[in-house]
Amino acid sequence: LSLPLTPAVFSAALWPAAAVEVHTSKEVDAVNGTNLRLKCTFSSSSPISQHLSVTWNFQSEDLSSHEPVFYYLKEPYKLSAGRFKERVTWDGNIERNDVSIVIWNLQPTDNGTFTCQVKNPPDVDGTIGEVRLRVVQKVHFSEIHFLAVAIGSACVLMIIVVTIVIICRHHQKKAQEKRNEVADTEL
Repeated sequence: LSLPLTPAVFSAALWPAAAVEVHTSKEVDAVNGTNLRLKCTFSSSSPISQHLSVTWNFQSEDLSSHEPVFYYLKEPYKLSAGRFKERVTWDGNIERNDVSIVIWNLQPTDNGTFTCQVKNPPDVDGTIGEVRLRVVQKVHFSEIHFLAVAIGSACVLMIIVVTIVIICRHHQKKAQEKRNEVADTEL
């Protein structure tokens, strides 16, 4: 049994099926008690559909629970139950291919992996974005912090040196003027 090689069959063989590509940060650290924007963007070969849907889910670090976090279909839907009820808000813009959310009042129990899935019919297959969240008690002292402190310290030190030089020159000038006055009065 052989199929006739029609243009439709030929183009389907050459062009892979369109799929939605989802982009997220791979890992995020956030401080306990703060709010965090989980950024998720997508690209699709199809125009944005009226039936575009966004599903955010959560898998705890110990893999004990898999929970819904947020759902969007024409409009954002709030959760009626679960750990993220009243703690998640929509912060996306569909026209800009942004389907981000904000999680309020982060807790250590929020450690785990968040997934972001976008379906834009007819593009319903594709990648699922994953963000591993680590809630920490305080921010770690990173290289950027060290650099900021080093540059700030160098600036303060330079200001102090310049101030001392200006004061010393001012005193030298005053002393020179006094010597000149004394020399003038002696003559």
